[in-house]
Amino acid sequence: MLERLQSLEDRYDKLNEMLSDPEIVNDSTKLREYSKEQAGLEDVVQAYREYKDVTSQLKDAKEMLEDNLDEEMHEMVKLEISELNENKTDLEEKMKILLLPKDPNDDKNVFMEIRGAAGGDEAALFAGDLYRMYSRYAEQYGWKIDVMEASTTGVGGYKEIIFMINGKGAYSRLKYENGAHRVQRVPETESGGRIHTSTATVAVLPEAEEVEVDIHEKDIRVDTFASSGPGGQSVNTTMSAVRLTHEPTGVVVSIQDEKSQIKNKEKAMKVLRARIYDMYQREAQAEYDETRKSAVGTGDRSERIRTYNFPQNRVTDHRIGLTIQKLDQILQGKLDEFIEALLLEEQTKKLEQIGE
Repeated sequence: MLERLQSLEDRYDKLNEMLSDPEIVNDSTKLREYSKEQAGLEDVVQAYREYKDVTSQLKDAKEMLEDNLDEEMHEMVKLEISELNENKTDLEEKMKILLLPKDPNDDKNVFMEIRGAAGGDEAALFAGDLYRMYSRYAEQYGWKIDVMEASTTGVGGYKEIIFMINGKGAYSRLKYENGAHRVQRVPETESGGRIHTSTATVAVLPEAEEVEVDIHEKDIRVDTFASSGPGGQSVNTTMSAVRLTHEPTGVVVSIQDEKSQIKNKEKAMKVLRARIYDMYQREAQAEYDETRKSAVGTGDRSERIRTYNFPQNRVTDHRIGLTIQKLDQILQGKLDEFIEALLLEEQTKKLEQIGE
């Protein structure tokens, strides 16, 4: 492990030199590539340097014990050695985790697609609750939200809402939200006080750069139409809404959020690229899952991942069996307790796989 860490530190230092080279500074492609690689190494290199520093201090402290020290100084050095040993152990564990294979999408922005599923108006209202929950979570991290498309219902919920979250590491934390979310509560329209169960699905797609997905203009059919509001009524007379169909894969994206056809097409292309990239990834993952299942489930959108029980103020994540009695706080975006537990479960499973 230490040899590998040393080689990573050497590469990090080499990248520092390269990023000061005028030739690379003037080459936007190489500059982006090397900057991204360096950023990916920063955490593990910093931990390794801390580890080397602690190891050096530990060596010096042990040598001091061999000197003729008075009793008080001897105890102080022993205490320092104990603390340094703890730090060294912690850093070793941290470095093991940092050396685990990284999801190449972790640092990317994400598209999230929330749809009301089973439950009619109640499912649409729950989709709205989920959108607000993720919006507040994003705000805590200083991430920017951009709504791409929204189809509302008369009662204030969403049949469907597609939005982008821009922020470093957004995908690394939100990817665990992929799946079916179930709600149990008494709807406002229910006079008998009976608890209803409804569901909404959440899809989490990493933003795909043009170089990652090869999409040819000739393969895309572009249709334009007039935007429509709730109930299907026309909301403008211009043909500003855009539907893109990628004929080789059958992926379709419709966007009517903007008044400008050009802006709607730009948004639709971003979503189209992300959906095609996600489709290719899921096909590759399906092959991988034939031999080994993920620690936190397959991420299939039909898989029920979490239940939100309003009468008992309880949320349960079924993948890891974690129940938290703070539904009100979670709907305000306090999701990290779940996300940290899911992240730990995934890391633990990866470490076990390496040890097999």
